[in-house]
Amino acid sequence: TMPSIFSYQSAEVDWCEGNFERSAIIAEYYNTKWSSRTSWARWVCARMEFCQHKRSLCLAGIFSTYFHMTLSYVGQLLDELSILWALAAAYSFWYPEIYFPKFIKSRKHFFWLTGITTVISTLMSFIKPALNAYALNCIAFHLLYLTWRELKKCNDKRVHRTAATMVVWWVLAITSWISDRWLCGFWQAINFPYFHSFWHVLIAMSLLYCCPLVIYFDVNYELPSFKPQIRYWPKDSWFAVLPYVALEKPQKQC
Repeated sequence: TMPSIFSYQSAEVDWCEGNFERSAIIAEYYNTKWSSRTSWARWVCARMEFCQHKRSLCLAGIFSTYFHMTLSYVGQLLDELSILWALAAAYSFWYPEIYFPKFIKSRKHFFWLTGITTVISTLMSFIKPALNAYALNCIAFHLLYLTWRELKKCNDKRVHRTAATMVVWWVLAITSWISDRWLCGFWQAINFPYFHSFWHVLIAMSLLYCCPLVIYFDVNYELPSFKPQIRYWPKDSWFAVLPYVALEKPQKQC
């Protein structure tokens, strides 16, 4: 008989970490642990000004935790589709109008295009859910391409530093993800099957640098009079810093 879609281990995907080794109710202990803990990075990003998709980011963290805890089919779909819809929201609000297809005449039309594409992608996700994660990771290449195009027009060293750091964290994250998927037998042989939990930490770090970049470029296009600047907390000279966007209040015209 077909297992219930809510049942433990009914998902098409099972990561390298052993199941139920450290808890009788948590399938992947470390993946669940770090998935929940790195939700703070999504929360920090969601709290940033101009972020219109706070709920999507927070739900992605919650569903990821649920998925790794149960490895259920429903958990897998919620995890992957929440990321898809969060990306759709980000594209809808932040995608620069200069990159719109020629047949798109306004942001409203782009909303409709993004919405229809997302609905179709959602329905297709049910056909072979195991492929969803690969498809979602491929979206990162388009984001990197857009970042490269924007950096060509920007001479600000802080912006370039933030982008370079984001890419480094992303490369480490995707390397960990691929290692867990493709080299699982080796990691299990040496009793170190935890690279997917590294993925959660590393992609969260990349997100902390990605969000200020997106906000910076968005303000440059939509509210240039605020003169956005990338700044670092606590100090520029520190090796490990958190970037944020500072805005100048435009002077009142008499």
